[in-house]
Amino acid sequence: MKKILAMLLALVMILSLAACASTPAADTPAESSSTTETPVTETPASAEETPAADGKTYTVGVCQLVQHEALDAATQGFVDALTEELGDAVTIDVQNASGDSVNCGTIVNGFVSRGVDLIMANATPALTAAVSATADIPILGTSITAYGVALDLDDFNGTVGGNVSGTSDLADLQKQAQMILDWFPETKNVGLLFCSAEPNSRYQIDEVRKALEAQGVTCEEFAFTDSNDVSSVTQKAADFSDVVYIPTDNTAASNTEAIANVLIPAGVPAICGEEGLCRGCGVATLSISYYDLGVTTGKMAAKILKGEADISEMPVEYTDATPKYNASICDQLGITPLDGYEAIDG
Repeated sequence: MKKILAMLLALVMILSLAACASTPAADTPAESSSTTETPVTETPASAEETPAADGKTYTVGVCQLVQHEALDAATQGFVDALTEELGDAVTIDVQNASGDSVNCGTIVNGFVSRGVDLIMANATPALTAAVSATADIPILGTSITAYGVALDLDDFNGTVGGNVSGTSDLADLQKQAQMILDWFPETKNVGLLFCSAEPNSRYQIDEVRKALEAQGVTCEEFAFTDSNDVSSVTQKAADFSDVVYIPTDNTAASNTEAIANVLIPAGVPAICGEEGLCRGCGVATLSISYYDLGVTTGKMAAKILKGEADISEMPVEYTDATPKYNASICDQLGITPLDGYEAIDG
């Protein structure tokens, strides 16, 4: 009897232990629900990345070399045109390199690592940095004077090919040279004022020099290396020149006040390669609208992004140039504007 009682007690204890051991099983559903939450939380995130119902979304990176009137206008035209074409489907990230080509490389490499759909490079150092950074992402340049010079293309025929195209700000250099003689027919000495670090400036200087020397004008180059020696180099140009010629040069465009502070007191007029320069320190220009140039670039970008055009087959595009004069500086120098020239606003 005692053995039977002992056996019964042992059985009760075994059953109690089994009941206690089953308690953690009640927590199992909670653990299971936490693991199944992962795909649930991912679903809203992927839904946020889904393109809008009306089509694909795009990200465009803009690298602008430096802040000045011409480049600012080109970027604004690009943004306005691309936004008008694509609306909320496009996000545009505009970054400024503060005049430093090294910063251009940093900016475009950032765009490449993020996998943007297109890069707009505003000015030559931005373009060369973008071309060095990627051979896959479409690149559109703007405010580029000569693509063959900028990209060292011996056989440039108007189409770059590959993943590069864009717009050019080049106005007829023969006409610019002739402007100097139209405005100042007694000119003997012309100072060519530019930044030696900008290859497109060098190209313009060489072409204008050829045109002027063919007509018996003596030309001398005055090249500054950066903004630090603009004033001193401009003074040397003023001492030599009857007229100064300044091409589309980003360093000069960022330092028009310093140039004007030398040329105007010296009574030396400047013919400039673009309107922003002329507004700051020049008498006359044969200038394009940089805003319109940016608009053209933005429309090119929209065609590329929507698959309506192959960038490798897109020729570089140009825009018309308009002869303009700076009424204020003409007044200060006692110069009567020529007929056929439009006054620069402001």
